[in-house]
Amino acid sequence: MAQNTKEKKKTDIVRILLIFISLAFVAVMLVIPLVSVIYNSLRKGFAFYVEALSGKYVVSAFKVTMLATVIAVAVNTFFGLVASWALTRFSFRGKQILATLIDIPFSISPVIAGLAYIMTFGRLGWAAPFLEWLGGLLGIEIKIVFALPGVVLATIFVTFPFVSRELIPVLNADGTDEEEAAALMGAGGWSIFKSITFPRIKWALLYGVILCTARALGEFGAVHALSKTRGKTFTLPLEIDALYLSGDQDSIVASFAVSSILVILAVLVLVLRYVLEYKAKSAGKRR
Repeated sequence: MAQNTKEKKKTDIVRILLIFISLAFVAVMLVIPLVSVIYNSLRKGFAFYVEALSGKYVVSAFKVTMLATVIAVAVNTFFGLVASWALTRFSFRGKQILATLIDIPFSISPVIAGLAYIMTFGRLGWAAPFLEWLGGLLGIEIKIVFALPGVVLATIFVTFPFVSRELIPVLNADGTDEEEAAALMGAGGWSIFKSITFPRIKWALLYGVILCTARALGEFGAVHALSKTRGKTFTLPLEIDALYLSGDQDSIVASFAVSSILVILAVLVLVLRYVLEYKAKSAGKRR
């Protein structure tokens, strides 16, 4: 009995120690820095905070960020559905290669991705003659690098694995029995997807969309390589960097004010994530 009590005390000590280390790490690495951002953003008062957020460069950066995020999420949602469906429902040559290529943005630095786009679509890139020919044919100047299209492409690149990587495990786990049965009964592909497949994957799809959105909002490296015009192609992370590096005290405080917007968006994304996780678990229990 005494031995059991002693072992229980040791277990309690270990449990308390592990919890303390985890909470301390989270507090030092996450909570305190984020609180510091909010505190410093209001250091000159709420009026200055509002003024900093309403500056023309900040407003432009916000618009560019939202535009790039919306397009990237839309493209990657479509790509994620197509790729995950192909990988889980069909057998074909190069299947493993496709699965590997999807993970490339996880292993390549975003800066390298930006430089790769410069070498592809830049003035000296291999696609430059084609873009020049196409622009002449259409009577317009087609510019990708150091323009909005480049920012959008960079955002798409760094975010495209998120949706597919949430859908693939769910589709593999659910199998194809019900879909095959519906097909044998004469149901079409769209009817099968709408009535059988989509209800199963909707929470994973929304979860992937949220992760994709969060990543797009905070992207810096790839976009930095492809953007050079403040007030035109700068996103919020780039505008924060420009404000902070200016060295002016007001600009530094303004950089924290703009950073607080990303912090607030991150918290909202986190809340949505846990709501979706809860609903997904509840839906799984009901099935």
